[in-house]
Amino acid sequence: MYIEQGYKGTIGMWKYLIIPVGFISFMVFNYILTINSSIDVEDAMRTMIEQLGSNIVLIILLAPLVMGLFVVLGWSFLVHQQSITSLTTSRKKIDWKRVFFAFGLWGGLTVLLTLIDVYTSPNDYVWNFDLTKFLSLAAIAIILIPLQTSFEEYLFRAHMMQGLGLWSKTRWVPLIVTSVLFGLMHLGNPEVGKLGYGIMIYYIGTGFFLGILTLMDEGLELALGFHAANNLITALLVTADWTAFQTHSIYKDISQPELGLDVLVPVLVVFPILLWVFARKYKWTNWKEKLFGMVMNKEQFVALQDDDSSAVSA
Repeated sequence: MYIEQGYKGTIGMWKYLIIPVGFISFMVFNYILTINSSIDVEDAMRTMIEQLGSNIVLIILLAPLVMGLFVVLGWSFLVHQQSITSLTTSRKKIDWKRVFFAFGLWGGLTVLLTLIDVYTSPNDYVWNFDLTKFLSLAAIAIILIPLQTSFEEYLFRAHMMQGLGLWSKTRWVPLIVTSVLFGLMHLGNPEVGKLGYGIMIYYIGTGFFLGILTLMDEGLELALGFHAANNLITALLVTADWTAFQTHSIYKDISQPELGLDVLVPVLVVFPILLWVFARKYKWTNWKEKLFGMVMNKEQFVALQDDDSSAVSA
């Protein structure tokens, strides 16, 4: 009943529109400027890094998204009058064990898979480790990147998913819409310019994976942990001249970027395996209903909450 948690706030569809419409409009505007600019994005990024340093540039890139997290949380609390807990989960309190399990699982797998790739393709990587610069990067990344990824989760998988679910009275509409929009948000990334629009399969596929995690687990905790691990561990482990995050990481990827069938591996192989692991651990059932079923109306939800309270009291 994660989507129905939105009933715990004051309902008004306009309240669900302002932040997503504003953010998406900004992203569209930024994308149009990028594709019509005579300045190469990679050259501009390189110039900024030369002038300011990669750590300062990283802060500049992350700061607006970090601020966005507090805007979404503040808007939900003050305007929707909805608790952060009900925005996050259908459980009585946020399950931090779930957050850390997802973070540890995907973080560990990311390290393992990266080291395997470095070992099997040694010519594609160079050792980039500088202790002083790495420690500065780690301090910035550990603080800011989880806030950045949490903003994206709270915007797409919480604020928008609950709003679209309450409006459409379905689960599949918010799953599809938020997953596609999450993927399209990355259109302005340097990776798209280098690899082509085929990389959108990965971004949109990741959106569906995170959306399924949220709906099946009836909460945002697993998505928060996974997303934080994905961005943080990658930023610390590997950088490249053509990625969104160019950092003082341990390795630098110097291979020629190209899009191949490997873009399908996470979507068709890795993500399904992870869903199976989570399903086994948390005993997920009733997949069809949770992903494609109808959302209760407010009267049904309130009646169910009253029944649960009565059962606990008895």
